[in-house]
Amino acid sequence: MLPVERLSQITQRFEFLEARLNAGPAPDEIARISREYAELKPVVAQIAAYTEAQDALAEAQAMLADPEMRELAEDELSRLRGALPGQEQALRLALLPRDAADARPAIIEIRPGTGGDEAALFAGDLLRMYQRHAETQGWTFQNLELALSELGGVREATVRVEGEGVFARLKFESGVHRVQRVPETESGGRIHTSAATVAVLPEAEEVDIDIPAADIRIDTMRASGAGGQHVNTTDSAVRITHLPTGIIVTSSEKSQHQNRANAMAVLRARLYDMERARADAERSADRRSQVGSGDRSERIRTYNFPQGRVTDHRINLTLYSLDRVMQGDLAEIIDALVAHDQAAKLAEAEG
Repeated sequence: MLPVERLSQITQRFEFLEARLNAGPAPDEIARISREYAELKPVVAQIAAYTEAQDALAEAQAMLADPEMRELAEDELSRLRGALPGQEQALRLALLPRDAADARPAIIEIRPGTGGDEAALFAGDLLRMYQRHAETQGWTFQNLELALSELGGVREATVRVEGEGVFARLKFESGVHRVQRVPETESGGRIHTSAATVAVLPEAEEVDIDIPAADIRIDTMRASGAGGQHVNTTDSAVRITHLPTGIIVTSSEKSQHQNRANAMAVLRARLYDMERARADAERSADRRSQVGSGDRSERIRTYNFPQGRVTDHRINLTLYSLDRVMQGDLAEIIDALVAHDQAAKLAEAEG
């Protein structure tokens, strides 16, 4: 049974926020109120649809007493009873606690794992895959740091992706991505297995993570890279070391000012991610209900080029559409991961 009192409280809160927005809140309140209003809007829409269906069901049941309307009422009751479980399930999902970071932009870090040059080439393929996916979604995709290998692969890439629901959709990409194919560097035609790691972090704001100036060391240096990438003659590249944790972040675009801002954004994201992981561990030592733990050492997906298939090991999903996936068509995989995560959380909530 759905909690009627809670549904009423959510609707009342939404109406209050709507009135506040219409009345013109103080400038420092606009962002907070708008964010909460936007989060509650789809929930209230589901509540309204469910309530409307319940009212229609009651009306149809009342019509049964009228002999002239009985046949029509029975047809209507059959239709409503068939649709109601789906509406109730949709509302239960809408009522699940939201990840506070879901609406944030994402910082994606991609690095080659085992496999040498082939792993770097595959890391570059993953970078292009995410860029194409972002383009199809209408998201913005910004390179914060890009270091290329001699063969044009990726030694390290850090990008920022912004748009509606970015982190909510991309957070399941964290982990080890494995590729099976004949490398460009292989002359014998043998299939090799290589890997790259992906970390997806929610972007953190300054209010989320306080980084005292005494906790960081900032070094400037001359940018350099393979094949002339990021090479310049000024000391514009920035390296920031977070002394308490030993985390090192670099940015080597043309502007030293922008590099500092980029590096601080990535550092905040990493520290914020560490805080989130610590809080998750404190809340529950058993995280099996989630789609993976977000651990970068966990193998999550295999891309098999000879067979044209991609397999997500967390949900046992195999698709024979590798070409489309590498072109950024990730919707089917991400939808399945989101649905699996929601189902697990729903089962845990109803416990």
